[in-house]
Amino acid sequence: MLTQGKHRYYSLEGPSVASLLEGLSVLAGGRRDGFVPSTPSRLRAARTCYDHMAGTVGVALHDRFKALGWLSAAYDLTLDGTKAFAALGIDLQAVGTLRRRFAYACLDWSERRPHVGGALAAALLKVALKKRWVTQDLDSRALGVTSLGRREMQARFGLQLE
Repeated sequence: MLTQGKHRYYSLEGPSVASLLEGLSVLAGGRRDGFVPSTPSRLRAARTCYDHMAGTVGVALHDRFKALGWLSAAYDLTLDGTKAFAALGIDLQAVGTLRRRFAYACLDWSERRPHVGGALAAALLKVALKKRWVTQDLDSRALGVTSLGRREMQARFGLQLE
């Protein structure tokens, strides 16, 4: 279970449980189409969620940080993560003293999967804006990933963006 504000999100234990539930739905005669987001493509690709990155890019970064072993299951930085985020120019000591959670799984409303929220994610967005990896629309929450941003995210995180 994931708690986010007043909401509680539950997930299945694994693929075998999902298969069982799908089989039961066939027996019951019902069929449910897969989730298809109706979010405009520009917002779905990359946007801000309060003060951090969300959308396809935010979810991809979350998955990559986890796969690289930079974030623990409890969303603490590992030694490798500490080195990597410090190399980006993020003052982790200052980020850690802020009166907010350091990092957490923030459920993305368009992707239905987590992106990274919290002080660390806000610091990452500031760096990405400052280094012009992303640009922010003046009239919406949409973010545009620049060609420099695509190259840097590939080089630093091994993240291939379309």
